Amino acid sequence: MRWKNFKEQGDEDMEKDENYMQELAERYRPDVERLIKYIPWLEAKAGVNISRIYSGEGISEHSISFPVYDSTLMSLVQDARRTKLLDRNYPYVYARNRIRTVAEEQRYIEQATLQQMDGLCGVLSKYILGGMTKGTVWTEGVSNGSILKVLVKMKEILEFWQKKGRTAAETGRDGK
Repeated sequence: MRWKNFKEQGDEDMEKDENYMQELAERYRPDVERLIKYIPWLEAKAGVNISRIYSGEGISEHSISFPVYDSTLMSLVQDARRTKLLDRNYPYVYARNRIRTVAEEQRYIEQATLQQMDGLCGVLSKYILGGMTKGTVWTEGVSNGSILKVLVKMKEILEFWQKKGRTAAETGRDGK
């Protein structure tokens, strides 16, 4: 008798955890969907310099030169800033997860699950918000593929949970 109650309690806990994970995935979905349209552009630009130094009209003789960025990059930055994915406390994500190099960052991205979605947001924030004060950060995030990898991983995680939710809903309707 005890075992049956314990098992039923375990099933209820698993169902609550599953529901929580579904809710968590749904919370991120609209913002991630807003940004995944940039994945093909990011794939095409990985390893490529996406900025150039403006040197028109003799500016280098009379003033400081400044970078000019690809318009799609600027659209990505603006769209990302309109989402809830950015976290100004992103350095904490790096410290908490002991991420010090690009290789460690890439490894973290590859191994991330839904529970690390806030960490992925931190990596995205480093490149989007960091680029607001130091423009080379945007270029770095595109050329090293980190922005692309974060968006692809987020999309992959949400697709997994969408399929899992659909499967659970179908099973529930079938009266299993």
